[in-house]
Amino acid sequence: MAYNVTLNGPGPWGFRLQGGKDFNMPLTISRITPGSKAAQSQMNQGDLVVAIDGVNTDSMTHLEAQNKIKSASYNLSLTLQKSKRPVPIPTTAPRIDSPRPVIPHQKPPLLVS
Repeated sequence: MAYNVTLNGPGPWGFRLQGGKDFNMPLTISRITPGSKAAQSQMNQGDLVVAIDGVNTDSMTHLEAQNKIKSASYNLSLTLQKSKRPVPIPTTAPRIDSPRPVIPHQKPPLLVS
């Protein structure tokens, strides 16, 4: 199901792209910056970019798509298609367990009696 989004400019628009003809992947929204113009629209991470300012993106390379977006002087019009699979958006930073819980020189001294 395709839908249209118009972001009022000027940029920054607040989203990142991934894919393109040169990557053999469709152009998709890979990230939306919280609080940005993109975040205030109905765009979602994972949505496919069908057209940029009315120009179909099927044959666009990643750089061509970036340049088309950068050339939007005041308004950016996107035709998007909802992602078929929802993309999980982490709400907290992932926990990173240290492989070594205590650094050797910081161990408490051994008591010798």
